[in-house]
Amino acid sequence: MLSRVANNIYWLGRYLERAENYARFIDVNFNLMQDLPLDLKEQWLPLVAATGDLELYNSRYEGFNRGQVLYFLAFDPDNHNSILSAITKARENARIIRENLSKETWEKVNELYYMIQEGMDKKIWKKEDPRFFFEKIKNQILLLYGIADSSVARTEGWYFRQLGQFLERADKTSRILDVKYHILLPSSSEVGTPLDFLHWMALLKSVTAFNTYRRLYGNIDSAGIVEFLVLNKLFPRSIYYCLKEAESCLHHISGNFGGGYQNPVEKAIGELKSRLEFAEVNEIISIGLHEYLDSLQLRINHISNLIDSNFFTIKDNFVTQTQHQE
Repeated sequence: MLSRVANNIYWLGRYLERAENYARFIDVNFNLMQDLPLDLKEQWLPLVAATGDLELYNSRYEGFNRGQVLYFLAFDPDNHNSILSAITKARENARIIRENLSKETWEKVNELYYMIQEGMDKKIWKKEDPRFFFEKIKNQILLLYGIADSSVARTEGWYFRQLGQFLERADKTSRILDVKYHILLPSSSEVGTPLDFLHWMALLKSVTAFNTYRRLYGNIDSAGIVEFLVLNKLFPRSIYYCLKEAESCLHHISGNFGGGYQNPVEKAIGELKSRLEFAEVNEIISIGLHEYLDSLQLRINHISNLIDSNFFTIKDNFVTQTQHQE
């Protein structure tokens, strides 16, 4: 497969996953707001901080009211990670490689693009309750995943898209878990209170994990949720599961089925996956959740850079298109 085509397919997977996860990020706060006591104020700064774009936000806005934050995260064209930017870039990547996509996939990507444009025209960020719109965005992207799962041949293209999707999902799961760190309760004495329970419940609901977690772990507690979202080997949004699947995609792309590694990307992702495979939740908590997640995010970004240099950069001084990443 041409590196140009592989690059477009890989970033199509990443941008679709990014848009879907940002819709989930917004759900974190809306889910939480529905259950918080009336005397507690909405918290929007933590949501921006968890995305990693706090510096950009502060350079363009004052304060953290709901309308501004929603516009920044969902519709701001100058925020390269907004839902609008991610969907626009996903559509452009799909357009460039349209001959490599099924008719249904292209049509649904196109519909997604006009869906976000319609939200822009209607100024969704000013609505009293815009959750229905963000639910539509998530469902449209999940529909795209379903079409691909049932109709796309498992060739190199499939594995490059899956690689982008799972790497992006690992990063975003770490960030959405970090939201909890950023909205810690005012004092440690309130840990374990009903308010603390509401924070964790909202977090699980935002990744569609509440019912699965309750079946597997029972009672809601911080250690169980950290283990579930970071180390669980069965849940499709846990960081370990995503890295395991991403490593499998790399092996299919390089044809490496004999174990070990054949390139720096496989080495880096194999090392990180092994660290998680043998980690224990008590170790993570003793290190500090925020510090552990921050280290994970840096390693995932490093793996992304290695993917670019190993698969998409041609060594004769010609470089394929570059894409923005966090």
